[in-house]
Amino acid sequence: MRIDLHTHSTASDGTDTPAELVRGAAAAGLDVVALTDHDTVGGHAEARAALPAGLTLVTGAELSCRLDGVSLHMLAYLFDPEEPDFACERELVRDDRVPRARGMVAKLRELGVPVTWEQVARIAGDGAVGRPHIATALVDLGVIGSVSDAFTSEWLANDGRAYVEKHELDPFDAIRLVKAAGGVTVFAHPLAVKRGSCVPESAIAELAAAGLDGIEVDHMDHDAPTRARLRGLAADLGLLASGSSDYHGSRKTCRLGEYTTDPEVYGEIVRRATGAFPVPGTGG
Repeated sequence: MRIDLHTHSTASDGTDTPAELVRGAAAAGLDVVALTDHDTVGGHAEARAALPAGLTLVTGAELSCRLDGVSLHMLAYLFDPEEPDFACERELVRDDRVPRARGMVAKLRELGVPVTWEQVARIAGDGAVGRPHIATALVDLGVIGSVSDAFTSEWLANDGRAYVEKHELDPFDAIRLVKAAGGVTVFAHPLAVKRGSCVPESAIAELAAAGLDGIEVDHMDHDAPTRARLRGLAADLGLLASGSSDYHGSRKTCRLGEYTTDPEVYGEIVRRATGAFPVPGTGG
């Protein structure tokens, strides 16, 4: 089985619609794909309706969190999307995205970049607006050469000149909320140092003690020594070790299925989940 447990669609900051994403996943030879848009489940219905035969959909979300001033992302799988406390927190995070993005546009304009809110909003469309949409606007303006070039201290990284904080969950609260909704939690790209500061391994151990299920090991932002280090940490802490593409369509260079999750790890995620079940494709 080929299993990719971290992808994004136009429901957040990807460039493929949910329907295009699941069709692309099937074309890429995947057996299982998780749709994990940022802080939203808005793409799940379309993905289900378009799911090709032979492809299984895992519903999920990537949650925006912050610990001791450091931003981090928590992948949540197979939770009940209607559970009220968790649904309320996701809404709070989403509602803060627009004023935050407007704030970053304002900072960029103060730095002399002729970007406008209207341009960013047009790029985001109906998706949950975020930094990749602003980065795309900078590429379109010729300010930078690629979306990844925006995630530096020069521009939009966590310590960047145009960065603006947003409402983010405490990761311990995120674990509690996901568990209460019957879901499973995996710490996304925990040592992606190119994105900015990362939490220490001691914090990962504390999260594991609080019920974290796994860490994303095989990821484009982890080099080979980092992956080996994380695999050892997962073994020491009794955590599942997953792998994923973090696919964003044309907004990033990674391909669907570029990194994958071991079938035994996937099976354990499914076994632990009680809020929802994987959706088998019937050729929709």
